Amino acid sequence: MSDLASARQLAGKALENVELHRRRINALNVYPVPDGDTGTNLALTMRGIVEALERSTVTGRAELAADVQREATMAAKGNSGVILSTIVRGMARVLAESGPVDGQVLARALRAGATSAYQAVKVPVEGTMLTVIRELAEEAERPDVRALPVADALARALVRGDDAVRRTPELLAKLRESGVVDAGGVELVELLRGVLHGLTGEPLPAPPDVTEEITEEAIHHEESAFRYCTVFLVEGAELDLEALHASLEPLGDSLLVTGDASIAKVHVHTDEPESALA
Repeated sequence: MSDLASARQLAGKALENVELHRRRINALNVYPVPDGDTGTNLALTMRGIVEALERSTVTGRAELAADVQREATMAAKGNSGVILSTIVRGMARVLAESGPVDGQVLARALRAGATSAYQAVKVPVEGTMLTVIRELAEEAERPDVRALPVADALARALVRGDDAVRRTPELLAKLRESGVVDAGGVELVELLRGVLHGLTGEPLPAPPDVTEEITEEAIHHEESAFRYCTVFLVEGAELDLEALHASLEPLGDSLLVTGDASIAKVHVHTDEPESALA
């Protein structure tokens, strides 16, 4: 199977599992604001990547990785989608290298994804998907896990990921007080579980039942002090992401700027969306 065909298969299975868990993830979404859209945003972000792979005609792994990195940035929706895009960008840089993908490559890819995500979030908060990607990388880097074939190594990492998700309320008071685990962490684990089942060919497990999605009335925490969730794309030459971040920081919170010198995705909660766009 070609690299493109493999990427299509694995991304498609990841999207399938995220879709299966979308309502569950939305129902867990209380951080950073209780807007109940994390599952939807992640599904839309993954769908953009899958659709780009379906359109792609590239044959080289490096070109394929570049396409995935660009589309992850363009398709990113919401706070969680933008963070996911940074993880995808980091992992794609490692997976672009030639040679078989084994446990060692997986460990390097997960570490690159974690590093990329932590660099994108200027004030990292533990108990979120940042914690989960870091612990996935730590598990994959264990010598006994690195020595395994890629599917076995990913299965081992996901056991740690599930445990990291269960422990997110211990690290983040807002989750603990709401009686939930982190929605973004769940999403990341389920996305990678989809990849695992794409590798093994085994059917995806059924998601837990969700009777209703969260509403603002269902919890009792203050939302962001800013009214508008603003997301936009910047394209150009020699973009300075640090300077872009610095210029937007006074306008609001939940600020994320990710991408590269040719394309950047910005997410910010602000009362001044026009100023942010300017």
